[in-house]
Amino acid sequence: MTKLFARPIAHRGLHDRANGVIENSRSAFEAAIAHGYAIECDVQLSSDGVPFIFHDDTLERVTSAQGRSDALPIAEVQKLTLTDSNSGDVPQRFTEFLTQIAGRAMLQIELKQQADSTKTRALAHAVAEALVGYAGAYTLESFDPALLAALRREGVTAPLGIITYGYDEAELDADLAGWKKFVLRHLLHWPWTRFEFISCRNVSLFLPVVRFMRARGMTVTAWTITSPQAALAAARGADQIVFEGFLPESA
Repeated sequence: MTKLFARPIAHRGLHDRANGVIENSRSAFEAAIAHGYAIECDVQLSSDGVPFIFHDDTLERVTSAQGRSDALPIAEVQKLTLTDSNSGDVPQRFTEFLTQIAGRAMLQIELKQQADSTKTRALAHAVAEALVGYAGAYTLESFDPALLAALRREGVTAPLGIITYGYDEAELDADLAGWKKFVLRHLLHWPWTRFEFISCRNVSLFLPVVRFMRARGMTVTAWTITSPQAALAAARGADQIVFEGFLPESA
C-alpha cells in the first residue's frame, strides 16, 4: 500500500484553469504524468450506463450545459467542451482515460455516489469491467460504503478506500440523517466494506477512528491540500497528500 502512494496525488489531475488546463481533463492528466505525480480522478455514470471522467453531479460549473451529469447519454456528454480548455478537452469515457494513462501513473479513482442502488450497482459493474486487464497500479475509493461493497461483489481485488471527513459541515452533509452521519463519521461500516485505506479531509485527520486505524497500520491520504504549509500540517496525520494549486517537491 505504501508503494502505491509513493508520490503526491494530483487532485483531478494537475489542473490550472487560469492557463487553460481543466480539472479531470486529458490535459490535466498529462501534466500530472509529466511532473511524476500520481492521479486522482472522478467517475460518473451517463444515462446510458457508460462511466466517464467528471466530478460534479451537475454540468454547469465546467461546461456550458445545464442539468444533471447523469441525465445525458455518453454521445451527448462528449459533445461538451470543458469550459476554458485551451485544448478543447471533453469528458473522457473511463475506458479512454485508462488507455491514455496506460500504467504511467498510479491512479486513485473515485466513484461518485449515485442516485439509487440500481445505478450504484451499474457504476461498480461498468468500472470493474473496464479495469479487467488494466496493467497499471490503481486504487478505487468512494464516499459511499455501498459502492465499495458493490465493487467487492464484482470481484475487484484492487485496494479499496473510504473517503471521509467529520460529517460536521452543513454545506457537505445537510441532507444526511443524524444516524447516518454518525455511522460515516466513525466508519462503522468497516465490517461490511473492509476498506483498506482512508482518504480523509485534512481538517478531519485527527478524528479518533482515523488516528486509531492509522496507528494500526492503515494508510491515510489527506485531501485537498492547497499549499506547502498545509502539506506540512497534514504530514502529522497522513501518509500522502491529494493536492492542487501548487507543486509538491517531494513524496
